[in-house]
Amino acid sequence: TVQSAKVPWHVWVVGAVSLLWNLVGVMDFVMTQTKNKAYMSSFTPAQLDFYYGFPIWVVAAWGIAVWGGVLGSLLLLLRKRQAVHLFLLSAIGMVLTDVRNFALANGFKVMGGAAALMFSAVIFVIGVLLLVYARSMCKRGVLS
Repeated sequence: TVQSAKVPWHVWVVGAVSLLWNLVGVMDFVMTQTKNKAYMSSFTPAQLDFYYGFPIWVVAAWGIAVWGGVLGSLLLLLRKRQAVHLFLLSAIGMVLTDVRNFALANGFKVMGGAAALMFSAVIFVIGVLLLVYARSMCKRGVLS
C-alpha cells in the first residue's frame, strides 16, 4: 500500500478556518435566496431588486461557488484529493457570478462601487488560495 505523507498541522487550521469562512457564504446565499427579511433589511430597494432579479444561471453559479467551497473545506479536513476539484468548481462559480454582476449587469453601481468590487475580489483571491493550497497538499501526498 502507498503511505500518505504526515499531515501537517496547518491542514487542520486551513480546513477549519476555510470551513467557517465558506459557511458564511452559504448563510448569505440561503438568506438571500429565501428572502429573509431580517437579513435583507439593510439592503436598499435597488439592491434587493438586483439580488432578487438574478437569472437562474447566476443563482446556480453562486450556489456552486458557496457549496463547492464548503464541500472542498470538508474534503480538505478529510484529506481527500477531491477537495481540489471542488475548490476549482467554486472558483469557476465565483468567476461566472462576478462576470455577470460586474460586467454584464449594473452590480458595480448598485452594490456600492469599488468597495463591492474589492470585496468580491477578496473572496475570489481566498478561493484561489484554497485551490492552490489543496493542490499543494495533494502533490505532497497529504490528500489521497
